[in-house]
Amino acid sequence: MAAQSLWNLACEHLKAVLHPDVFNRWIAIIHPVALQGDTLILRVDNDYYQTWLQDNYLQLIVSALRTAGANENLLIRFDVQAGELSAPADASVPQPTPDQPRPRPRLRRPPKGASLNATLNAKFTFEEFVMGPSNSFAHAAALAVAQAPGRAYNPLFIYGQTGLGKTHLMQAVGHRALQSEAISVAYISLETMLNEYVESVQTRTTTEFRNKYRSVDVLLVDDIHFLGGKERLQEEFFYTFNALYDARKQIILTSDRPASEIPGLEQRLVSRFEWGLVTELEKPDLETRLAILRYKQTHAKVHLSDELLNFIAEKVKSNVRSLEGALLRALSFVSMNPGRPLTLEAMRYLLKDLLDKENRQELTCDAIQRAVAEHFGLRLTDMSSKQRPRSVAQPRQVAMYLCRRLTSQSLPEIANTFGKTHATVLHACKTIKDRMDVEANLCDSIRTIAKKLNCDPISFQL
Repeated sequence: MAAQSLWNLACEHLKAVLHPDVFNRWIAIIHPVALQGDTLILRVDNDYYQTWLQDNYLQLIVSALRTAGANENLLIRFDVQAGELSAPADASVPQPTPDQPRPRPRLRRPPKGASLNATLNAKFTFEEFVMGPSNSFAHAAALAVAQAPGRAYNPLFIYGQTGLGKTHLMQAVGHRALQSEAISVAYISLETMLNEYVESVQTRTTTEFRNKYRSVDVLLVDDIHFLGGKERLQEEFFYTFNALYDARKQIILTSDRPASEIPGLEQRLVSRFEWGLVTELEKPDLETRLAILRYKQTHAKVHLSDELLNFIAEKVKSNVRSLEGALLRALSFVSMNPGRPLTLEAMRYLLKDLLDKENRQELTCDAIQRAVAEHFGLRLTDMSSKQRPRSVAQPRQVAMYLCRRLTSQSLPEIANTFGKTHATVLHACKTIKDRMDVEANLCDSIRTIAKKLNCDPISFQL
């Protein structure tokens, strides 16, 4: 396969897993030069790109290339050739000539009563937040912070799984704070902050970057767990945090896990994140899920029966985002088919993929490891041991394969469960899939394990 064709296929996979801003900034600037034996030569336009890609995205690029059909032993070599591969220029902005220095962007302090960076979602207000036992404490804490920024619970650290309302509560504080003309608010995701920081280093505008976030009254940072492992940005954020805290400015952070469980996060940041109030958002119970559905339905032109609302509330348990998605899908069906009633059976078919996903999310890697170990007569500890005899290695690969197929866990999360790298998990999945094509006994074993895990062995497409 030619270098360009292989790279194009790999880019399709990278687009699926990376934020568009990250892909355009770091991947789109790469140019495939040649495939020489087991080495793919990729060209970038300066040493900074080369270093950053090798330190942060090399393993991800290799995994994408292997998924695209590259040899398992493929190596990557970056070739630096300046001046040819910069990101496309904006035609509306005057570009500097080779003899002119690139102008530095001016980052000004936001005016009071203004929101900096991303616009707050108009729907993410306290009035639109449906309370229940799973989120009432976090809601009360956010409301207290909104009423007295910098004085009540600073910092406020909100954590919980995806889609439970962390960003909603954070932005609700921002909306309430902006009602005062004397307060400026900055809302930003950690990923966007990282990209801004990298750009400030490239353009030598780190002073402006620091002033931008150290001069606001309320700093809202989403997905702070992505700060783990990014040493230089951690250093900057440490001093930004201190500057804001000492000035009695409000800091609100959201994460998918407690600060102490964020891998690669410096202990001094962990301790600071826990200085104020740490609160968790849990999955909503049945009554709260039903209340959310009924509230959201009040804004719709069509309505569902109580039977259908109860069905959605009972079946969609993982998070509020999925719950709202199921309701929207049902309401859209009713709106576009006015003469066709939405029955319970039709609802099951309409939400089939979502319900299948809910069932997968209920499964854990631990449960799969236990089922595989029991089936093959192994100890549970063998699943994460360093032993490599065939009697242990093959069942462990089966467990990795089933974790990948039956759960919503990411490759790194699965790898962490087994004490391996995500490349090992990818290799295990490919090995088991290839062997299943020729080994009937292996297929039977996997179907038996799937059945024990309450997965339909017929509908489960191996």
